[in-house]
Amino acid sequence: MTLFRFFLFLLPALLLARLGAAQTQPKPAQTPTAVRPAAPRPAPTPPPGIKGSPIRLLTAGALVGGDFNGVKIRKLITNVSFQQDDVFLYCDSAYQYLDKNQVEAFSNVRVVQSDTMTITGDHGFYDGAKRTARMTGNVVMRDTRMTLTTPSLDYDLNRKTAAYTETGHLTDPQNTLDSQQGFYDTNTKVFVFKRDVHLVTPDSELNNDTLRYNTVSKIAYFNGPTRIKGKQGNLYAEGGNYNTITRVSDFKKNAKIDTPNYLLGGDQLVYDELKQYGVAKGHVSLISKKDNLMLRGDLGRYWRALGRTKLYGGRPVVRNISQKDTLYMAADTLVSVEAKPGQTTKRTVLYAYPKVQIFRGPMQGICDSLTYDRQDSIIYLNQDPVLWHTKNQLTSDSMQIRSKRGKVDEMRLFGNAFAVNQDTLLNFNQTKGRSMRAYFRDDKMRRVDVLGNAESIFYALDGDTATTGMNRMLSANMRILFADNKLSRISTLANPEARFIPPHELKPDDERLKGYSWRAKERPTRRQVLGKQFDDRPKKKVVKKKAAPKRSPKKPAPKKTPAKTAPKVPPAPKTAAKPALPAAAVTPATRPAALPKR
Repeated sequence: MTLFRFFLFLLPALLLARLGAAQTQPKPAQTPTAVRPAAPRPAPTPPPGIKGSPIRLLTAGALVGGDFNGVKIRKLITNVSFQQDDVFLYCDSAYQYLDKNQVEAFSNVRVVQSDTMTITGDHGFYDGAKRTARMTGNVVMRDTRMTLTTPSLDYDLNRKTAAYTETGHLTDPQNTLDSQQGFYDTNTKVFVFKRDVHLVTPDSELNNDTLRYNTVSKIAYFNGPTRIKGKQGNLYAEGGNYNTITRVSDFKKNAKIDTPNYLLGGDQLVYDELKQYGVAKGHVSLISKKDNLMLRGDLGRYWRALGRTKLYGGRPVVRNISQKDTLYMAADTLVSVEAKPGQTTKRTVLYAYPKVQIFRGPMQGICDSLTYDRQDSIIYLNQDPVLWHTKNQLTSDSMQIRSKRGKVDEMRLFGNAFAVNQDTLLNFNQTKGRSMRAYFRDDKMRRVDVLGNAESIFYALDGDTATTGMNRMLSANMRILFADNKLSRISTLANPEARFIPPHELKPDDERLKGYSWRAKERPTRRQVLGKQFDDRPKKKVVKKKAAPKRSPKKPAPKKTPAKTAPKVPPAPKTAAKPALPAAAVTPATRPAALPKR
C-alpha cells in the first residue's frame, strides 16, 4: 500500500518531465511532395501616413469596427466624443475614418475650440489632417461676443475663420445683421458680409451689398452704395464707416444726410447722431426742400439741434429757383438758420458775408453783408450795397429787395439813395434823395419814388440821335416813370424847382449830382457769382461728324488709243474779280459828326 501511494505521487512529475523533453526536441524535416506550391499573395499597400495629430476617441456607448469598401471605419453610437488638441467634438453617432484621420458626425453635433467658440448643427464633417469642419443643418456659431445662425458653415480651426454661402443671421447684445454670404475671423473678431446686407441697430437700419463689421468695436465699414435709415433722418454714402455704439458716421464718396427739411451732401461727411452735428467737405451742397434753396461750398457744418448750417471755403453759392427766375448769391460765408426740430414759430433766414454778389436775370448786385428772410421773400443788403437792373444803377446805405410769386416786386433804398440811368447816347440820368422805392412789373422797372430832398438830372433827346438839353430839378419828393426799362418822365410832387440847360450852356459841374459814382466795372457776371466749379449751365454737346465710309480702290480702266482731235483751248479762270461796291454801301452807320457838348 505504501509503495502504491509513492507511485501515484511520482507519476505526475514523470509526465511533466516527459512533456518538457518532447517540446525541446527539434521536429524532423518533412519530406517535400511532388505537388507545386501556390504563388504567395502580394502584401497589401500600406495606408498613407496620417497628417496632423490623430483624432482620439474619448467616449462612446457602442463601437462597431470593420472594413467597408476597403476603408477602415469605426461606427460609434450614443454619447460620442472626440478630441484633437484644443478641439472637442460631440454628437449622438459618428463614423471615424482611421486611415484618413476624419470623423463624420450625426445628430446634435457640437464642435468646441478652446472654450471660446462653439458650433452646433445637425450634421458635421471634421477633417483632422486639415483641421477643418463643415456643419450643415440649423448651424449655430457662438463666441463671447456674437451668435451666428446659418444653414451651413465651413470653419478652419487653424486660421480660426468661418464662412457661409447661404443666408446668415448675426446677433450681438446691440445689433442684428443679415446677409447672403459671410466670412468671420475669430482672431480679429471681424465679419465680412456680402449681398443684401441688412444691419439693424436700436436707432437705425443699414442696407448695402458689402459690409465689414468688427464685433468688438461695433464699427461697420462699407464700400459701395449704403443707406442708413435713422429716427432723425437718412444717410447715404458709397464708402466709409459707421459706429453703432457712438452713432458717428464717417462717410465718403457722394455722402448725404436726408432730413425732412434739408438734404446735406459732400465728398466726405462726418455726422454725430447723438450730438446732431455734422461736418461736410468737398463739393458741399445743402438743399432746402421747402423753398427750393440750394447752397454750395467747399466746407460745411451742420447743427441740426440748433437748426443751423454754415458753409465757407471756395466762395459758397446760393441758388434759389422760383418758376423760371433763378437767384444766385455768393459770399465768403453762408449761414442758414431754420426752425429747431419741433419748433414752428422761428423764421428761416439766410445770412451771407462778406463780399456778397447777386445775380438774378437782368438784376445784379454787391454788398458787404446780406440777410435773406426766406419766409417773407425779403433780401436785406447792408454796408455799401449796389444794385444794377438793365441800364439802371441803385446805391444807398442799405437796401431791401421784396419778391412776390418768385419775381422782384419792389426795392427799398434807405439813406443817401442814388439812382443812375444810362440812356442810348451814354448820358447819365441821375436821381438822389434820402430814400427811394423802386417798383417792378414782369422784371421791368416801371416807377421810382424819391422821398425827401429829391434832386434829378434828366437829359432830353431828339429821338436817339442828339441831346437837346438837360433838365435839372429839385423837390421834396419826386416820381420817375420808366417804359421798357428806359426813363420816360419825371414828375415832382411838392415845391419843385426846375430849370432847363441847353447843350451849349452845360458845364461839367452841371452834369453830375453830388455823390455820383458809376460803378459798372463792379457789376458781377454769372460766371463770377457761380464760380467755375459751381457753374450749372448744361454743357454743349459736341456732335462728332461721321467718318465717310471707305471706298475700295477702283481698278484702272484699260488704256485706249486716243483719237486725233482739235487742239484744246485753255479753260477760263474759275473765279472772276468781284466789282467794287459803292462807297456808300460799306460806310458804317455812325453818330452825327457834331454832337452837342454835354
